[in-house]
Order: sequence, then C-alpha cells, then structure tokens
Amino acid sequence: MPTSAFHADVHAPAGDNAQFGPVLGDAEFEFIRHVIAENAGIILGPNKRQLVQGRLARRLRELGLPSYESYCAHVRDSGPEELVGLINALTTNVTSFFRENHHFEALSSYMIPEALKRNQTSRRLRIWSAGCSTGEEPYCIAMVLSECLPSGIRWDAKILATDIDSEVINTAQQGIYPSDRLSAVTEARLRRCFRKGVGAHSGQAMIQPDVARLITFRTLNLQHNWPMQGPFDVIFCRNVMIYFDQPTREKLVTRFAGLLAPGGYLCLGHSESIHAGTAPFRLVGKTIYRKHGDGNGA
Repeated sequence: MPTSAFHADVHAPAGDNAQFGPVLGDAEFEFIRHVIAENAGIILGPNKRQLVQGRLARRLRELGLPSYESYCAHVRDSGPEELVGLINALTTNVTSFFRENHHFEALSSYMIPEALKRNQTSRRLRIWSAGCSTGEEPYCIAMVLSECLPSGIRWDAKILATDIDSEVINTAQQGIYPSDRLSAVTEARLRRCFRKGVGAHSGQAMIQPDVARLITFRTLNLQHNWPMQGPFDVIFCRNVMIYFDQPTREKLVTRFAGLLAPGGYLCLGHSESIHAGTAPFRLVGKTIYRKHGDGNGA
C-alpha cells in the first residue's frame, strides 16, 4: 500500500441508465441474464433491462463495440476474460463505513471476546468479509479487531476480504477514501486508524498500515470453489444473498456453516434471513446467527 502518494480515483458504479446509444434487445438481455446467473448466481429479473443496458453501455464504449449484439458475441468468443468484465459491470457496490453498525457493536461486545476465549490455546482468530466491495466493511472489522486484541500477547489474527468484482478489490487494497465518507467513524478511530491527506491530497484519508496489514484481499466468486479451509470465527456476508435465488441462498448458508467454528457467527444484511432448518444456526441478534456448539462439544 503506498504511503507517499494517494490514488486519486475512488471506484463508483457506472450509471444505471443510458440516455443515448444502442438499445438492449430481448435476445441479448436474455443471454446476459443467463450468463450472469450461471456464472455468478446473480438473478436479474425482467425489470432489470434498463439497469443492465446502463451498466453495459460503458463497457461497450471501452471495447469499441457498436451494439449489444456484438457485445454478446464478444462474451461468447472471449470466455472467462470478458466474463470478469461483465460481472464487474453488473455488480452493485454500495457500502459505507460502519454501515449497519449493530454488527460491529456485537463484534466488539461478544463475538471477538468469545473467540479469544475459545481460541486461547491456539491464539488463532479468523474473520471473513464475503462481498467486501470497496473495503469499508473489512477495514471496520480491522479497526474493531485491533481494539479487542489483548496487548502484550501475540495473536495470529487475520481478516479475509473477498469480492467477485476485481475492480473494487483493487480499490479496497489502496485503502484511500474521500474524507466526507468517514462521517460514521469516531474521532478516536480517525486519529488512530487513518492518515490525513495534505496538499494535492487534501480531502482524502488513507488507512494506517497497522490496520491494513490485518486484511488479505482476494477476488472470489461465491458460486465457485473456495480455496480457504477455515475455521472462521465470524463471517460477514451482508447484502449479497439478495441477488441469489432461494436454492442458491440455502446452499451458500450451508457452505458458510461448514467453514464456521462451533459457536461462530454469521452476519447477514438487513433484508436477509436464514430459514429455520436450513443450517445449524440460531438467531441471536438483528440478522446475527450463531452456529450451534461452543467449541467444547455443546
């Protein structure tokens, strides 16, 4: 992560509506819906045509293609390479620091303390931010984790942050944000966890290296194989499953359960939930689920 110069461009999603240019036809829309569902598990309803047209208009301009028909042909011919571009273009990345703050309060008050007690022999602690977008969520987790770790005792504590969109992962790794996006960060955390930009970089702030080093960023499609083995003490997967159909959601929750330590926690988004009997979880807070067991066979 650079410390002497800031990356000036912060990722923002492309506009959702194209005012001019080619029109997305029925066949092309159905093809894109099929490709994104098969490869990313994202379900685009029939009412998403204008959104898809707007998001892909920029991609057409970047590639110098005259129509959505030619773009679909490009997707067929390019294979995995353009599939990444398609997924990046259609993925919505809306996030902020300490969004749904009750999760971070719970992380501090009982999730991390329980994990520290449970893992006091191994002194190993793992948290996964699945669908990390531009990095605000994992950096918030890192701020809380750094406050909770006992001083004077070495812990192997790490945060894995993943997203399907390679562009937002690149942005997240920079750890640089406009200062006006830090309004939810307390003054104490601003002083401890950020470097303030000066001169040409006035109005920006960068995550401090000692906070950033807790996080490993990786591109990951949740529908594909997962290279990590766990166990994780906490998994954040917020406002991701809303894009999937019910069978995909249930499969994903089951996979999360398999990677969570007994007594570990799964945090979902405000409009997401786990159906009873889907996996070994019980609801313990607002969109907070605890895996059965306490690590001692309970």
